Amino acid sequence: MLGFGKKAGKAKVKPEKLNKKLGKTRNSFLSGLKDFLLGKKKLDEDVLTELETRLLMADVGLETAEDILSGLKSALKSDISEDKVLNELGAQMLKILKPVEQNFCAVTPRPPFVILMVGVNGVGKTTTIGKLAHKLQAQGKSVMLAAGDTFRAAAVEQLKSWGERNNIPVVAQETGSDSASVIYDALASAKAKNIDVLIADTAGRLHTQANLMEELKKIKRVMQKLDPEFPHETILALDAGVGQNAVAQTEEFQEALGVDSIILTKMDGTAKGGILLALAKKFRLPVRFIGVGESVDDLRDFNAEEFVQAIISSENNI
Repeated sequence: MLGFGKKAGKAKVKPEKLNKKLGKTRNSFLSGLKDFLLGKKKLDEDVLTELETRLLMADVGLETAEDILSGLKSALKSDISEDKVLNELGAQMLKILKPVEQNFCAVTPRPPFVILMVGVNGVGKTTTIGKLAHKLQAQGKSVMLAAGDTFRAAAVEQLKSWGERNNIPVVAQETGSDSASVIYDALASAKAKNIDVLIADTAGRLHTQANLMEELKKIKRVMQKLDPEFPHETILALDAGVGQNAVAQTEEFQEALGVDSIILTKMDGTAKGGILLALAKKFRLPVRFIGVGESVDDLRDFNAEEFVQAIISSENNI
């Protein structure tokens, strides 16, 4: 198993499980690389070009790939081997990802701790909210959900289903109701009932639709009428499968709302998981969780070393 430098510690959970979940991204990078490196003794242009190609295939992005390879060249000045190259690649990736590994703490002196979940259509916001609610509930916290995606009846019903499954109250109104009004009512209810955490869903929208982004700003203004600290955290859900488009989405939501953190969904279904490195380098926003499957337990706390180990390690080596 690779160690990513002398200072690398052990992953918090067994990497075998995440290794399987991130198989598509790992394969886009590692497939055939071992054979290519066989017999290579120097970090020449052929090796660097091959590594850059594989980083780009995993959607790390050109700027981030160049940064990683620059660090690789500085570190590997003598003879190379497959293990040396992969170990140092891991170390360079970890250098980018470690700063965005920050534990999520949904605690405030004056409950509820309010989470506003935003993102475009199809990223899995509602499902992620259900999984996050379950995770917080397992930590002993009381949770309430606000069905702020009033444009889709399916989204409201889906959130209600999560609530019923986990015995979590859901504040909802009819389809087409004002989203800000729904969330305001949920906030008032959560405060009155001394709920620990309120998670507010919002309608999926394209980041390029200015009028819809204005509605998100309205929601935030309405929340702050009850308490200027609301929301305590605005989390942007991103589908890892869209690759570099996730960068554009983050830019727009950040400009419109001021995003506090990121959740990467659908990491198990894409070969573009390297987008996480591009986001970490450009925005330096905390990555709270990664979604790696349909199970309620597949919303994982983000651990930088575990993630890198799963991408860089050959499946036969772990």
